[in-house]
Amino acid sequence: MFLDYENLAISARDHLGGLSFELRPVADALAERGRVVVRRAYADWSYFDEDRRMLTRSHVELIDIPQRMNASRKNAADIKMVVDALEVAFERAYISTFVLCTGDSDFTPLVHKLRELNKRVIGVGVEKSTSALLPPACDEFLYYDRLEGVEAPPVRTRPSRPASPPVAEPLPVAPEPRPAEDEAVRDVDTLAALVAQTVAGLQRSSNGTVTASTLKRTLLRKDPTFNEADYGFRAFGELLRHLSGSNVVELTAGSAKGDPEVTLPEHGDKEAAFALLRSVVLDLAGSAGSTALSGLKNQVRKVAPDFSEKKLGYRSFLQFCQAAATSGAVGLTWSPESDGYLVTAGPA
Repeated sequence: MFLDYENLAISARDHLGGLSFELRPVADALAERGRVVVRRAYADWSYFDEDRRMLTRSHVELIDIPQRMNASRKNAADIKMVVDALEVAFERAYISTFVLCTGDSDFTPLVHKLRELNKRVIGVGVEKSTSALLPPACDEFLYYDRLEGVEAPPVRTRPSRPASPPVAEPLPVAPEPRPAEDEAVRDVDTLAALVAQTVAGLQRSSNGTVTASTLKRTLLRKDPTFNEADYGFRAFGELLRHLSGSNVVELTAGSAKGDPEVTLPEHGDKEAAFALLRSVVLDLAGSAGSTALSGLKNQVRKVAPDFSEKKLGYRSFLQFCQAAATSGAVGLTWSPESDGYLVTAGPA
């Protein structure tokens, strides 16, 4: 674990309401992922006296980068951290995972190099100060402000004084408050589509067996910041059980205890969706006519607002229609005249 300490401490202070950086939430998150054998933090420690004591109690080796008069110490600390990380990578082959605690995009080339050396890289940074380039480069990225045990104080806003005496106006009717869980529900719906699409892709590219652990690793490769806790679930297994209850996926016992196999429902939802598509095409074009694929999805959503082909494991609406055509629910043909696909209703 390598800590760009000045980046973390200043970011926490500036973006988390003056919160002091604590190593314990990071250490707890890493303890769930493996055993940390190297702990180093880089800073000019004359500026972080109390922090130095906290890190020493956590057995972190402090690398002092003194500040010289009228000179920037930023590059010196960054270069020292990069050199040390590469030295460890080459000299200690048994170390398989590197944790870079920083939000600085300057470390992106180091991440790429470590991954070229077949090392797993986990990043840790404060969300608002982390460069957009860094998280996608890592195998997994943890936002410090989302870790268990980090409680940032609420940001206080000072009421502004009116420039002129207030004028009596009719009070606007306040909109009816929307339940807070609505946003979470929408997030879970988006997550359900992502999970279904990922499972479908894994089934196509493998022998058809997809375990929960494989699915979790694939989701992290797609989005290194993915964390089921952001959606209100305590564990990935709890998330899968929720999706199984919603008939998004099916879970069966796997070869390893606690690592079930994940599949998409073969019947039920897909057949119902194909039937829905056929009925919409019938309403639009009749039994002998055809309708354009363009705009058809909007027509389906008018009948079923919660329809989503991604929840069924399809990457696009066209792929969903192709599957429906294969099942015989609809016919799908290319029309050179209209430069698009035409959809007809299949036999009853």
